[in-house]
Amino acid sequence: MERWARAKYTPVLPLGENGERITACKAHIELSKNAAKEGMVLLKNEGGLLPLAKGTRLALFGKATFDYVKGGGGSGDVTVSYIRNLYEGLSLKAGHVSIFEKLAEFYRENVKKQYAMGREPGMTVEPKVPDDLLQEARAFTDTAIISICRFSGEGWDRKSIYDKESKVDGLAIAGLLPNEEVEEDSKKEIFEDGDFYLSHAEKAMVEAVKAAFPKVIVVMNVGGMVDTEWFKEDPAIRSVLMAWQGGMEGGLAAAELLIGDGNPCGKLSDTFAKRLEDYPSTYNFHESDDYVNYTDDIYVGYRYFETIPGAAEKVNYPFGYGLSYTKFALSMPEVVKCGDTIRVKIDVCNVGDKAGKEVVQVYFGAPQGKLGKPARQLAAFRKTRLLQPGETQTVTMSFAVNAMASYDDLGKVAKSAYVLEKGEYHFYIGTSVRDTIEDNYVMVLSEDVITEQLSAEMVPQLLPERLLSDGTFEKLPQLPKFDTDASIFPTKLSGAEADGMAPQVRFRDSYRLWGAVDNRPKLIDVAEGRMSLDEFVAGLPDEQLAILLGGQPNTGVANTFGYGNLPDYGVPNIMTADGPAGVRIAPCCGVNTTAFPCSTLLACTWNPEIVEQVGAAGGAEAKENNIGAWLTPAINIHRSPLCGRNFEYYSEDPVLTGKMAGAMVTGIQSNHVAATVKHFALNNKETNRRESDSRASERAIREIYLKAFEIIVKEAKPWSIMSSYNIINGHRASENKEMLEDILRGEWGFEGMVTTDWWTCGEHYKEVNAGNDMKMAIGFPERLLIAKERGELTREQMELCGKRILGLILKID
Repeated sequence: MERWARAKYTPVLPLGENGERITACKAHIELSKNAAKEGMVLLKNEGGLLPLAKGTRLALFGKATFDYVKGGGGSGDVTVSYIRNLYEGLSLKAGHVSIFEKLAEFYRENVKKQYAMGREPGMTVEPKVPDDLLQEARAFTDTAIISICRFSGEGWDRKSIYDKESKVDGLAIAGLLPNEEVEEDSKKEIFEDGDFYLSHAEKAMVEAVKAAFPKVIVVMNVGGMVDTEWFKEDPAIRSVLMAWQGGMEGGLAAAELLIGDGNPCGKLSDTFAKRLEDYPSTYNFHESDDYVNYTDDIYVGYRYFETIPGAAEKVNYPFGYGLSYTKFALSMPEVVKCGDTIRVKIDVCNVGDKAGKEVVQVYFGAPQGKLGKPARQLAAFRKTRLLQPGETQTVTMSFAVNAMASYDDLGKVAKSAYVLEKGEYHFYIGTSVRDTIEDNYVMVLSEDVITEQLSAEMVPQLLPERLLSDGTFEKLPQLPKFDTDASIFPTKLSGAEADGMAPQVRFRDSYRLWGAVDNRPKLIDVAEGRMSLDEFVAGLPDEQLAILLGGQPNTGVANTFGYGNLPDYGVPNIMTADGPAGVRIAPCCGVNTTAFPCSTLLACTWNPEIVEQVGAAGGAEAKENNIGAWLTPAINIHRSPLCGRNFEYYSEDPVLTGKMAGAMVTGIQSNHVAATVKHFALNNKETNRRESDSRASERAIREIYLKAFEIIVKEAKPWSIMSSYNIINGHRASENKEMLEDILRGEWGFEGMVTTDWWTCGEHYKEVNAGNDMKMAIGFPERLLIAKERGELTREQMELCGKRILGLILKID
């Protein structure tokens, strides 16, 4: 097939055997289900209530039984042919369990009515079950399953209370109010909480079910951290499955685990605290729309709860936690230092009566020294194969000694350097951050070791203080504020203004027919070795080069615009598509794709192999639909439960995030489709995301918020990275040369292309100067040429960005 034929002609060329399409094929949907099962976490199972015995009768409570949330909203949504909810999943297991259909019909009709009244999936109200129906359900069975769902999305953050202005009709259809005349106090009472915490209606339903049924199971259909206090110590709730947002087959995946068709083997990728206010990020998350002070510094998630005095008792479920239907025994580990590497070996034996998988986790504890350290930090992990009862597997893991170094941003040991401070380094091996065995081996350093000398980058201006390991705060230097919007142009484009502009505004017609005869050099000459990329780019006129640095019109099924599109020079228009839970194609196109589980669930698999398979499947669907760049994975750290986009991200831990998302990148790019790692960086809040300043110390930036990107760049070698909307310490991420050039390319050796997020507020010429190669969804070539004429932008810098864009295109089939 002709090079770039998919981009040029947008043909419908199936990739499957015998000319069959693979998009949303049975194999991909089965993979989605299996990945969901691998990442669902069994939090509680008192008395071995699960798996359900054959012949069990069930009463299904909660509107989430039908109002199933497959994933979050915004660019992470996916158009699918169907979504399997929990009721449907259990109904497919009718030979194992039976359902009280009258109760199911009540919820089905209620949810249908709420949808008809305009409520979105996941945003419905919990209805009150009539008392007589509750009693009929109890007469049918002694076993109840309560389903709770949560929905969040791009562009908005979660809160601990519902919006007081929610529609009154929602209250009426919930059966909570006798009529539509509602006092404001009543409205507040019903909608109070209901996001991180249960709503009052949900609490009432849970209490009614507990009072009536001796066997109660809870299934949580959520995308991130939520309150677990209501079931953690309640003996009336015997089993809890954290089923997350499991994609299009999530309901069936949960149903299969509930009946024992598979064994839960997921582990938490986040710490679940007792209360929202127990997270150190909560107190100032909504302090201002204009900034966020990252005063918790490096003490994020378990690094906080396992280190700060008094914090450990605030945890319900620790990082890495997860139960199984079987039991495992771990031998004493063997830890040795081999040169610059720590190697770990341990035997895992299935000592229970069911086949299952276990996750072995390795943590280290560094000396507090002058810098202060988290008590434990994840260094490596490995999931076993499926072990039969009595079977043993020897698990080996390794990590670099230098991975235990800390960054010194103030010069307490060695300024702007990664340092291994003198003292003892201890190693802990187990199945969660708390359930570990300390190995006898201790690495002792008699003096401080500088592992990497760097330069100060991205230094905070206005961050007043940061948390230390003893729970106190350290004052930080204050610097003059940088003028983020300084520009040679009198006005800047806002995101909304840019959003309204059409990418067809160009110097020339971008729809010239392919195959027109002319003598200009073509990109295929570079691809086939007849010309160097340097020579090709040097031959582009300024106007064409300026056009190349911005997004291009949609073709085919794409709706997120393209890269390239210089027909006169043989540069194809490479289409992009949103992610990360599947290839996002607008419903109007009539193309359904596979909806995979949310990224939080994928992280909870602790299984890079299955995540790589998901990446390969998604990348293949992108390719089949003539998409050359998939805008995934999203890897921002779960700093706070309140971030509305946590479902798109992986974990509170950068090592787990980097390893799991790196596997996703490898899978995607195996199709010669570009992965796009996003959002670079510190985009941990959606409110006012284009103008909010993330204020963090250089140490926290490097050790926590950039670390996953660093791991992926060095190990998975992504072809593209997307800079974020937000401001970081006074500088827009898309205009931040220290981050994009000094760190990303200079320190890490990144060789790919950097694109902006879509419709940023950054000035195009400043982004080009910072090494941000592509401006999406459109560029502003006229402004680039004016900046060049005024000496604010050089041809050399434009060529450099152009070569990186074309370098990406040359990798794509």
